[in-house]
Parts: sequence; structure tokens; C-alpha cells
Amino acid sequence: MTNTYQILVVDDDFSIVNMIATALRREGYEVLTAHDGEAACHLVQSRHPHLIIMDVMMPQCSGIMATMRIRQSNNVPILILSAKAEGSDRVLGLEAGADDYLVKPFYQQELLARVKALLRRYDVLGSIRETKPEDQIQVGDIILDTAGKRLLVRGCAVRLTATEFRILRVMMSNPGRVYSAEELYERVWEKDAYAVENTVMVHISRIREKLELNPKKPEYLKVVWGIGYVFETP
Repeated sequence: MTNTYQILVVDDDFSIVNMIATALRREGYEVLTAHDGEAACHLVQSRHPHLIIMDVMMPQCSGIMATMRIRQSNNVPILILSAKAEGSDRVLGLEAGADDYLVKPFYQQELLARVKALLRRYDVLGSIRETKPEDQIQVGDIILDTAGKRLLVRGCAVRLTATEFRILRVMMSNPGRVYSAEELYERVWEKDAYAVENTVMVHISRIREKLELNPKKPEYLKVVWGIGYVFETP
């Protein structure tokens, strides 16, 4: 049975691209390939893939720069690949707009599990196959339109990634409830949480930039020190 998803694999190492592409095609995915960030940006514009697997270190245009450019106009899920010794690149990738990261070397089954989880999140945010209507969630002057898959901040539409949408849907559904980083990770990423504080923190910071008048003094999305995060009514 063939999947309807198209996945873009970006890495300057041809052997890694071939390995990933073979594994994905075996699962029935359609695969596009590129070997630098510049080519990846052009393919995103012309072919509109459903998911991107992006290496960090590449010539001409790095994976970080490519992710930032793509995020200016597209909420496609992005999984970054990072060398084990380059932990800072993982944080930079998340800050640039990536949804998740995978450390090299990795098992093919782990890669495929991450791909499936990210595509499920993409379906929640913007799949044309998502037809079931749902109500809006409103907290103060912030509205999460779960039917239209969009965020309205003081009346203005704000672009979200699939991961940001799922975080807000969890937290805004229960305003005032404190979520630990581990609980948010397990609910949103749908896998066991281990040393996930930085990953969750980066996504929370990105969401604050989009909805708070002053992200350094948030009215809505707040930290409960030593415990976790809460979405409050001002």
C-alpha cells in the first residue's frame, strides 16, 4: 500500500541520503532529495513536500539557515539531523523552527517512527483530509481555531508549526493547569520523555514570540519555576 506523503531528504552525504531514501521508499513514501540547503528551499517552493529531513552541516546554505527561510512561509514539519558531538546545533535547529531532531548515527526504525509521528502532527494542523469540525478554544483574547487550524492573537492570524499547534491545543484546553516538560513532550511528541527540557523550552519560547505583547513578561504562557508551564487567563 502506497503512502500519499512526499518527503524531502536533505544531506550533503550522498550515502546517507540514499540510505534514508531507500528506507522511506520501502515504507511507500515518495522521496525527493537535495544535497544543500539552497536546493532544499527551491524544492519546498516547487514541490511542497509533506515533511523535510534536514542535515545541519551542509555547504552553500546550512540546514539551520534553510529551516529559517522555509519557516517564513511554510509550516511543513522539519526533522533535523545532528552529529552527536554538536548538541548546540540541535538547539539552534529547534530555535530556527524545526519540530524535532535525530542524532547521528541513528537506527532506521527510529527514523521511521519519528517520520510517522511528525506526519500525524501535520495531519492535525493542516491536512486536506482533516474534515471533522471542532470548536474554537479561547483564553482571553487568544483563540485557537481547531477547525481552521490557526491561531488568532488579538484578532490577527498567526502562523504555527504543527508542533506549536499541538502544544497550544493541550495547554489552552486546560487553562491554569501546570504541565511539566516531560508531560508536554509525551503528549505532543508521542514518545517517552528523557532529558527533554531544552526541546520543550525552545518551542515554548517560539510560541511566546508569536502571542505575547512582551515575551519577556508573558501574560499567557508562563513558567512555574521548578515544575513546568501553564497557560493562564490574564
